[in-house]
Amino acid sequence: MLAYVALGANLGDRAGYLLQALSLLSRLPETRLLRLSPVYETDPVGPPQAPYLNLVAEVDTGLPPQRLLEALLEIERALGRERKERWGPRTIDLDLLLYGDWVLEEEGLEVPHPRLHERAFVLVPLCDLIPEGRHPLLGQTFAQLLAPLDAKGVRPLVL
Repeated sequence: MLAYVALGANLGDRAGYLLQALSLLSRLPETRLLRLSPVYETDPVGPPQAPYLNLVAEVDTGLPPQRLLEALLEIERALGRERKERWGPRTIDLDLLLYGDWVLEEEGLEVPHPRLHERAFVLVPLCDLIPEGRHPLLGQTFAQLLAPLDAKGVRPLVL
């Protein structure tokens, strides 16, 4: 199943945490990294904090969605993620955005991600991969969902 995972980091070695998370993601059973969006530096949402580095990974996985989410949370814990405040700073954040065209609402898991369509920092890198992909609930393409949003706070990272 094709799944899309958003990655973000704004504490410590941001790029290093992204690379470590991608390495761990690539080692999950029945899971292969297929493509990565470019990396963007983005303005934070929530309390005052440092800018984030964000990207989206396209994976092919045989893991069911709940198991994939559990694996993403395990990666966050392994990389020192502490959940102190909502939308607070973090070493790494992994969000399951899409799992095929599935629509799920279970304890602790909602697919597509419930705020996917509101976040330029997610839609910009997602559109690098699948601009004509359609939101399973809203029916609009990701490019259409991005168009009305203010994406000034999403800047391509130039190394």
